[in-house]
Amino acid sequence: MRRAVFSILVDNSSGVLSRVAGLFSRRGYNIDSLTVGETLDPKLSRMTITVTGDDDILEQIEKQLAKLIDVKEIVELPHDESVCRELVLIKVLCTREERQQITTMADIYRANIVDVAKNSLIISLTGSQSKIDSFIALLDGFKITELARTGITGLARGAANLK
Repeated sequence: MRRAVFSILVDNSSGVLSRVAGLFSRRGYNIDSLTVGETLDPKLSRMTITVTGDDDILEQIEKQLAKLIDVKEIVELPHDESVCRELVLIKVLCTREERQQITTMADIYRANIVDVAKNSLIISLTGSQSKIDSFIALLDGFKITELARTGITGLARGAANLK
């Protein structure tokens, strides 16, 4: 089993996300991560979909996606030739004494404290999934009350790009 990250250009119109997600559910494939956003061309959106499977399943997913009329282009982002990132927001309960310790850990990971309340902090961190997982594990002794992850988004390195 391996993880694949597909970068897909699709029409920026209603129902596209539903049709793409429907393809996965009809075939019993799981989506590990999905992000969608408008591109420089407002007529197109970029979907970044992360899935896990053996080579045959991943090839089948790519072929099925390419058949959808809304899909304009699809590429698998090679792990070593791509830049992939994820954003996480973490709300942590903390006392005044714990606040400095959490802030120090956030600094080490180049995370940002984006909200400070009397008894909590909200931390924003961008990076690879492993970096985010490592930071969350570091917060193990603290009470995380909320956590929101965006899912992976990515681009190929260098001059390679979708249309």
